[in-house]
Amino acid sequence: MKIDVIGDIHGCLTELKTLFNELGYQWDDGIPVHPGGRMPVFVGDLTDRGPDSIAVIKLVYEMVVAKQTAKYVPGNHCNKLYRYFLGNPVKETHGLETTVAEYKALNAKQQKQVNHHFVALYEQAPLYLQLPEANAVVAHAGISEDLIGKSGKKVKTFVLYGDITGESYEDGRPVRRDWAQHYSGDKWIVYGHTPVKEPRIVNKTINIDTGCVFGNKLTAFRLPEEETVSVPSKQPFVEEKFRYFEGE
Repeated sequence: MKIDVIGDIHGCLTELKTLFNELGYQWDDGIPVHPGGRMPVFVGDLTDRGPDSIAVIKLVYEMVVAKQTAKYVPGNHCNKLYRYFLGNPVKETHGLETTVAEYKALNAKQQKQVNHHFVALYEQAPLYLQLPEANAVVAHAGISEDLIGKSGKKVKTFVLYGDITGESYEDGRPVRRDWAQHYSGDKWIVYGHTPVKEPRIVNKTINIDTGCVFGNKLTAFRLPEEETVSVPSKQPFVEEKFRYFEGE
């Protein structure tokens, strides 16, 4: 299996289309299809903050659910939007407000369709993907070696939010352990969630959230080639959104 894992999109539809073109996909009835049969895999956080969240939902729904030509795992922003669409009380903050504004600008029929499509996409998605044919595991915020193959609340928290301690920094960001430093497996763990300026490889893990919505770039990781392909963002650059780790 040849796969292209695509980092956090956050409503950046133009960059996503550019990335598919850069990866050699061809457009067939509005859907990107690779002539070599490659499989796109979305690492979550499709929406929020960027300009075209609703259009990204529609495209990913068509690829993953309708045509079954791609795979998807949810991110924490996906989880929050899912709860919003179910009618649960969630705070319209941290980017959700941009998606909600787009959604509320639609007519009732369009709203119903978008709601239905996203709920179906989310409910059919695994918490994380094991892809033995590609020797990879795809999880939005990563997954520790001991949790691979398991499910439950602990696994859900880890794959959506990372290895959080329960504490927060002064600016409200959660304190997260650098779990990748302790990974010793032979499968690739491909993840996003934490914006970094360049794809970050530690052991056999790679973070491909290169902060497209914060003005940097959108990145894909290709297997079995083990190569990254990126396209520049069209969004304003926001330096403080990028994470640095000890010793880097």
